[in-house]
Amino acid sequence: MAMAATISFTSSPTPIPARFSTRASATTSPKRGRVVGSMGHLAEVVRKDVEFLKKGIGRGVEWANEALHIPRVFKTLDDVLWLRNLEEPHAPPLEPRSWPQPFYPELSGVDLLMADLKALEAYAGYFYYLSKIWSKPLPEVYDPQDVADYFSCRPHLVALRLLEVFSSFASAAIRIRSPGIRKFLRLSSDNDTDGSVSQYNFGMVLKETMLSLGPTFIKVGQSLATRPDIIGTEISKALSELHDQIPPFPRTVAMKIIEEELGSPVESFFRYISNEPVAAASFGQVYRGNTIDGFNVAVKVQRPNLRHLVVRDVYILRLGLGLFQKIAKRKSDLRLYADELGKGLVGELDYTLEAANASEFMEAHLPFPFIRVPKMFVHLTRKRVLTMEWIAGESPTDLLSVSTGNAVDDGSPYSGRQKLDAKKRLLDLVRKGAEASLVQLLETGLLHADPHSGNLRYTASGQIGFLDFGLLCRMEKKHQFAMLASIVHIVNGDWASLVHALTEMDVVRPGTNIRRITMDLEYALGEVEFKDGIPDVKFSRVLGKILSVAFKYHFRMPPYFTLVLRSLASLEGLAVAADGNFKTFEAAYPYVVQKLLTDNSAATRKILHSVILNKKKEFQWQRLALFLRVGVTRKGLSKVIASTSETSLDYAPNSATSVFDVANLIMRLLPSKDGVVLRRLLMTADGASLIQAMVSKEAKFFRQQLCTIIADILYQWMCEALGQDIAITQSSSRVRFMSGPDNRELGSSSRLSTPICDYNSILRDRRLKVIFLKALNSTRRRPVLFVRFCWASFVMFVAASAVACHRILVSVSETYIDRVPIAPKRFAFGA
Repeated sequence: MAMAATISFTSSPTPIPARFSTRASATTSPKRGRVVGSMGHLAEVVRKDVEFLKKGIGRGVEWANEALHIPRVFKTLDDVLWLRNLEEPHAPPLEPRSWPQPFYPELSGVDLLMADLKALEAYAGYFYYLSKIWSKPLPEVYDPQDVADYFSCRPHLVALRLLEVFSSFASAAIRIRSPGIRKFLRLSSDNDTDGSVSQYNFGMVLKETMLSLGPTFIKVGQSLATRPDIIGTEISKALSELHDQIPPFPRTVAMKIIEEELGSPVESFFRYISNEPVAAASFGQVYRGNTIDGFNVAVKVQRPNLRHLVVRDVYILRLGLGLFQKIAKRKSDLRLYADELGKGLVGELDYTLEAANASEFMEAHLPFPFIRVPKMFVHLTRKRVLTMEWIAGESPTDLLSVSTGNAVDDGSPYSGRQKLDAKKRLLDLVRKGAEASLVQLLETGLLHADPHSGNLRYTASGQIGFLDFGLLCRMEKKHQFAMLASIVHIVNGDWASLVHALTEMDVVRPGTNIRRITMDLEYALGEVEFKDGIPDVKFSRVLGKILSVAFKYHFRMPPYFTLVLRSLASLEGLAVAADGNFKTFEAAYPYVVQKLLTDNSAATRKILHSVILNKKKEFQWQRLALFLRVGVTRKGLSKVIASTSETSLDYAPNSATSVFDVANLIMRLLPSKDGVVLRRLLMTADGASLIQAMVSKEAKFFRQQLCTIIADILYQWMCEALGQDIAITQSSSRVRFMSGPDNRELGSSSRLSTPICDYNSILRDRRLKVIFLKALNSTRRRPVLFVRFCWASFVMFVAASAVACHRILVSVSETYIDRVPIAPKRFAFGA
């Protein structure tokens, strides 16, 4: 270093490097005094010297790579280590052979010689078989025995990988336990939250370790990041960065893979492909492109030599689980977990399978327009290259950054309007994401297997786009209905029925003490508060309490069960970050209600009956009112109300809180084709309990609605009896009078909840008459209840007659007395 400082004073014809001139100026300046003991200046000089040495070493490495062909040498060495030159991809399958067993019969002379020759032939055949095993390539489809045969011939690769994994985790453990790092963290922390800081530090070290170990460990880390209920919030937050910090591989390698897979130069298929990848994942990276036909596409290219690396890691995991099974003396074969992981990961490596999965997912969800699936270009898709439609949209992470103000646009912070709009879009994405999860769970039975935020997009049209279909999870019908029942039982706080539903889902193991599980669930979830019949608590909290009981009793976790819980918990995490008052149950439960009220299957009817009816089949009006209040916010049920009205009630939260709209919905739903479930429910219920519910205090608004309908019917009959001069329009709020050339409109004095054209159909509906007569016959055995019903009916009829007479008087006055200022009046009658 001293020589470098001396050379800077000589008059060299070459330009003086900046680091030398700075050093020289610092030492020869006559205006500055000599600073004694200044360590900052020495540190600066050392830092510049180190940078100079790094640049020199880097240039030397680049020259060595070009001159000595080091990458080619390493590739050749890699092929030698993996014995790829001995592999024969098209070799026929070999019949396994065992080691020849010696035999020594009583032989002499030629017989003994021939026996020896046969023994030599057997040994020669066996060694030939061993030589052929070395040429057997890695299987395309994961098979534990074939993988074991492949790596049994390559133990050096397994040993080197084990050494690499052990050294990486040992280094991570040292970094976590280092007291110097702890001291540094405490000094740099703004608060004294040692617990959260250490947890986050542990997660960061774990993230860096998995990044260094390659694709398989990155995939495992991404899966762990979606389970904050297991690993903790801080560790999950650190591991979630794995989705964004995966380093890409060179573009030249990606283009070469595309050419190898498609069999022609890239220019013959694509007009344009971006220079840099728009996203880098654990197994591949995505480029934006444009086909020769002019379609905007996303081109997904797999990382080179990925299958060998993934299968090797799975094989090592299988060996470790087998060793742990022997040490722990477990009866169940733990290696099956590694086999399931291997099948899933190897399946993700075949992009033709992913394209088929995407097409199947798209076809299954066509009836749901808010779900968007990209179109696959099959002719441009191979095992390592996938071409699909480019979906322009915002990722949940970007929306969250804008809504919370954590990001800046061109150096300026986002405005309040931009934050508010981003928050609205994010919450809409979460609501539709929750609904999409329930659609997959309860309708199609086809679940997206990797529902993290990186695989979701919110389009400009308000659709939620799904990406990455490497794995799909398929559910059985019985599991779908059991999951539907479990959601309903959680909302209703029926823990015994919840345990029964979990048993039907194969979650609770046979022989487990059901009563103890029920008591523990009731104790864990008994503190949950309900608001309008829906749990006023975050889904992740309920999930955490259920999982604590699940771990205690060693519940099974089927793949679909884990996927749905992970998807809803992940979506809730995004929503809560933007709006702390967001409740996943409140967003998801209306879909469950619509499913129960419109699906006329035996399984859903059984669930609905278990909730609305008690063990004596007595009707519980409060439960039905809750269902309808929640269900009226759904677009499907609102169409029943709005089908003949001028206004739509799609997603109208104000209507959902009105008990009057519940009665309105019942009167609309009963005679419609969508009311078959409700009619079956009323036929199944005890008739006397229906009358009891009708005359109860809770049904006050239902009686008011019925009174209004009777008034409308009487008014219509009176208008028809008076002649043709008074005509009634089909509007639900106005009556039109056709007297002379001057047509006038008058607001009705009461709210017409049902269009007049529907009244005759209600009166003629034989199904409703059968329900009414059945209930009335059951009531005759209870005289007091029968008298109460007759009195309530009499009061409703009198009130309806008064309203109808008032309205007919106003109508006649307006028709025959020109410009008489008779304003309509409103009356309220208690039925």
